[in-house]
Amino acid sequence: MSQYDYLIVGAGLFGAVFAYEAAQRGKSCLVIDKRPHIAGNAYTESICDINVHVYGAHIFHTDDRCIWDYVGCFAEFNHFANAPLARFGDKLYNLPFNMNTFYQLWGTKTPAEAQRVIDSQRPVLSGEPKNLEEAAISMAGVDIYEKLIKGYTEKQWGRVCADLPASIIQRVPLRFIYNNNYFTDRYQGIPIGGYTQIVGKMLSKCEVLLNTDYFKFTHNNPAIANMTIYTGAIDEFFEYCYGKLEYRSLRFETETLHIGNFQGNAVINYTERSIPYTRIIEHKHFEFGGQPDTVITREYPAEWGIGAEPYYPINNKKNDALYMRYKALADERGDVVFGGRLGQYKYFDMDDVIASALDFVESIL
Repeated sequence: MSQYDYLIVGAGLFGAVFAYEAAQRGKSCLVIDKRPHIAGNAYTESICDINVHVYGAHIFHTDDRCIWDYVGCFAEFNHFANAPLARFGDKLYNLPFNMNTFYQLWGTKTPAEAQRVIDSQRPVLSGEPKNLEEAAISMAGVDIYEKLIKGYTEKQWGRVCADLPASIIQRVPLRFIYNNNYFTDRYQGIPIGGYTQIVGKMLSKCEVLLNTDYFKFTHNNPAIANMTIYTGAIDEFFEYCYGKLEYRSLRFETETLHIGNFQGNAVINYTERSIPYTRIIEHKHFEFGGQPDTVITREYPAEWGIGAEPYYPINNKKNDALYMRYKALADERGDVVFGGRLGQYKYFDMDDVIASALDFVESIL
């Protein structure tokens, strides 16, 4: 007889939401994670009384009032709005691309003036853009592409823009208003005290084992639970039997500085290809901190390989087709279900992860 109703593999947001909802319904849950901490990539830890986003900037934003109210049950959120800057050469530009950016580039003061400049830099294409380079220039013109898109994107994905799908650029806003708020969602903010506390509250009624490898653990405990909720990489689960899905990875260099303010903004992107990192994060600005010291993180994109942490699925035709083969295997399993960014091979924002997990709860519990 199994010891638990559910074995939940991964203590990130998807696993934590499912575990919380299952425990609320009287189900017994064991949550395991290979990392030494809970909260997955949203993990924050306190350094010099600053909540450091260990795996890169995590800004919560959603248009869904139900999701906003749901996370609000676990933490109070501040009013932080993401307004990153981009540095190219010795100049700074506002992001996302908006009237402030256009003024900084060309001195244009009205939407009509900016539109004329962009229109003059757009190529005449026959048909839809075939790659990211064509899509970016068609959307924003040559200047923005060359200064603010090309180098950053090629560092991020490890491929030239002409070899990347046009769909990637669709996430990037272009606005003819003076507004530096990157997101348009109605609800935005950072949990006061960091994200780790949220997941800690979600898992308070569950048993949690950290530094625990799923494959080794289940080899030694084959009948530990009636059902497994697996949020790891789906191709790894099936021992890469059809081949490896592709991901991009990241490397972080975090440094404590004995000054009050390093860059004056939470996030500054470095868009030149010759600079190896894509951005510098200054964590105290997420919570409007006034601490005497500051903590910064340089974020370096990296190729993914077995043993590295997969961060971004590369959702091109080849990988999506390969994922569907793995999904067909997953659908045949009655004892394991797959969720989350790695289990579903899909880029999720945090609100999407929570919504997906709640939908998942309704379909299973």
